[in-house]
Amino acid sequence: MTILYPVAANAQAALASPLGRAAREREARGVAGEAVAFVTEEVGALYATREAALDAYRGRLDDERTASKVQVAPEDRYLSLRAVVEGPAPAPPLQPSFAEGRRWPKPPAAPRSGFRLLVSYWRIGKAPAQAPKDQARTARRRQGAAPLSADEVRALARQPLRPVRPQQPLDIGLFEAPAPEAPHILIPDD
Repeated sequence: MTILYPVAANAQAALASPLGRAAREREARGVAGEAVAFVTEEVGALYATREAALDAYRGRLDDERTASKVQVAPEDRYLSLRAVVEGPAPAPPLQPSFAEGRRWPKPPAAPRSGFRLLVSYWRIGKAPAQAPKDQARTARRRQGAAPLSADEVRALARQPLRPVRPQQPLDIGLFEAPAPEAPHILIPDD
């Protein structure tokens, strides 16, 4: 069974009242009547614990707790939970202050963390920002490169890493030799 993702203009509409549901882009375009893009977005409040988030979305997420076991149908698995940290960037390392009889200053407040609902759906309209074709290290260092927008940086962070150049063949060790009948196999030569 395939997952049927909602077709909607935004994540809130995908949760509440989607135009329809589709597994593939072609089907989603037919439902929407215009271009669509597959996106995954956070929606809703930040819950302090996973249990609180599961209670808030009871029946819409798989729940393996013994008190409230729920298993969602395969076609309805477009929702998931993600652990998130909200707040300012981490502070730089603290330096000893030796002030007021204390060696270390008070640490900054810890950022809020919790769980937020993720919705995967077909968004109606133009596609989200695409990552540049180059990898981040190349895109930033290229001569005359324009600064990247926040959406482009997020897209770069989500794309898989690619090798800079093809991997070189492995070296044959001092005590290894290729097998005569199968040169792609190395045999220990002790």
